Amino acid sequence: MKLKIWFMETRPQFLLLSVVLVLLGTAIACHQGQFDWLKFILTTLGLVLAHASVNILNDYFDYQSGIDLETTQTPFSGGSGILPEGLLEPKGVYRFGVGCLLTALLIGIYLTVVSGWKLLPLVIVGGVVIYFYTSYLTKWIAGEIWAGLGLGTLPVLGTYFVQTGSYSLEAFVASLAPGFLTANLLFLNEFPDFEADKKGGRYHIVIALGKEKACYLYAGLMAMTYLCIVAGVFCRLMPPLTLIGLLSAPVALKAISTAFKHHDDLQKMIPALGANVITVLSTDALLALGYFLTRLI
Repeated sequence: MKLKIWFMETRPQFLLLSVVLVLLGTAIACHQGQFDWLKFILTTLGLVLAHASVNILNDYFDYQSGIDLETTQTPFSGGSGILPEGLLEPKGVYRFGVGCLLTALLIGIYLTVVSGWKLLPLVIVGGVVIYFYTSYLTKWIAGEIWAGLGLGTLPVLGTYFVQTGSYSLEAFVASLAPGFLTANLLFLNEFPDFEADKKGGRYHIVIALGKEKACYLYAGLMAMTYLCIVAGVFCRLMPPLTLIGLLSAPVALKAISTAFKHHDDLQKMIPALGANVITVLSTDALLALGYFLTRLI
């Protein structure tokens, strides 16, 4: 039973994002004829551990600041609820989060050794952002930006580099949509936590703009996601089959319309939060599928 609680502390329902991002970076490399199974497995393990560390340390710091004692938990926001319920000790959770981070960094260093030193800046930036994300970056109107980079753009680029030993314009362009998507994932999840975050000392974009204006930015970031895909194909930097990433647009529109209508109603916002998660995961997965299909054809 205790093991299950520790597992749930990682918020495993969100870790699928890391797997999908590695799949996309790997798919781009495969499209160019390069793939290594061991590197793929290690990259996936490292990113999942890094993502778990973000979630665990977020729970710890939000509990320490009192934010998680004020939030109304939903399936998509408000933390795991494990610390407020007293199911684990805060010090143990902190050590768990740091342990996951250090293990992820060790994997990153090994992959740097076998793939090339140019991966090291991504590993270092990732480690710093993970540790200071909740305690500092979320208070500087920077959380959304770093979430988009740290669990969107940079993992795709890093995975591609691990497989190929280099960076490319194609990989960069293909990583832009995941960056916007992950930024939007955090962005919309901040709506239900608005009052608790404000009381706990956070200062993110939703607090800065207010919920109504923030809806327009959320819609704009979603539009940028699909524009990046279309522009990438139009400029011949991404294969035409990656346009299947646009198939998630109806779900994105549902999230946008629900947010505009019900941004002040927590219960009625939950379908928007769910649609947002589906949009993020399905778009990234469809982009990866487009690359894999291109390789097969």
